[in-house]
Amino acid sequence: MAKSKDGQNKKKIKISTVLIFFFCSIVAFTMLVPFVWMVSASFKLNSEIFSYPVKWIPEVFRTLNYEKVWQSIPFLQYFLNTLKLAVIITLLQLFTCSLAAFAFTKLHFPGRDKIFVAYLATMMVPWHAIMIPQFIVVKAFGMYNTHLSLIVLQAFSAFGVFLLRQNMLSIPDSLHEAAKIDGCSTFGIYRKIILPLSQNGLATLTVLTFNSVWNDYMGPMIYLDSDRLKTIQLGLASFQQQFSADYGAIMAGTVCSVIPIIIVYCIGQKYIVEGVAFAGVKG
Repeated sequence: MAKSKDGQNKKKIKISTVLIFFFCSIVAFTMLVPFVWMVSASFKLNSEIFSYPVKWIPEVFRTLNYEKVWQSIPFLQYFLNTLKLAVIITLLQLFTCSLAAFAFTKLHFPGRDKIFVAYLATMMVPWHAIMIPQFIVVKAFGMYNTHLSLIVLQAFSAFGVFLLRQNMLSIPDSLHEAAKIDGCSTFGIYRKIILPLSQNGLATLTVLTFNSVWNDYMGPMIYLDSDRLKTIQLGLASFQQQFSADYGAIMAGTVCSVIPIIIVYCIGQKYIVEGVAFAGVKG
């Protein structure tokens, strides 16, 4: 009887595993379809992109759209501007958010929890409600039409603090106390103990922040006016007119612009998966 029950349980586990794998495969395929269509459309003429039935593999691979993107607009300049903003803002958020999360997790001071709740409350305020006041402040400080305006406004993130705080809560306080007894300074504890043990959270924040800054359209459109300072998203928007759009060029530019995001995710996915697995085991 025991052996038959074990066999039934193993059979149920195998069936559930197959069903989960099948479901995940469908979701993955659904997510990949738009990307495959984008790559395919980047090698087609505008008249071929929306033809029906859809031809996933172009009859003729044309590089005209890629040539147009790199020649008709200063795409390399836009690319470097976007990369500059994404790297600087991501590094600043990793530093500021990890420091704040460390303070809210491992340090004790009056009103700590109340201040943290106030931080979280700022996440509930729609960005459109503070868009005009932010612009007035940026203009008053002479940062309009500079990359500094975007860097200062996005150098800190309440969501990043929340994310890293939740990650740091899993670090035992005994490590912090032991290092303190051994004479390690507060900043030394943060740098030598907390940060190495928060790699999963830092990797997740890196991917999310880099992706957010890289795809940001509204910020550069509001605060940047000079063509030499514009980002990729503004450059791609130039291919869209009031009554028409060069979809082939847009798709080609999007393919080029998505490569850094894929690279960043491939680098950080190991730590993200480990963080999810660890959270699942811990729960």
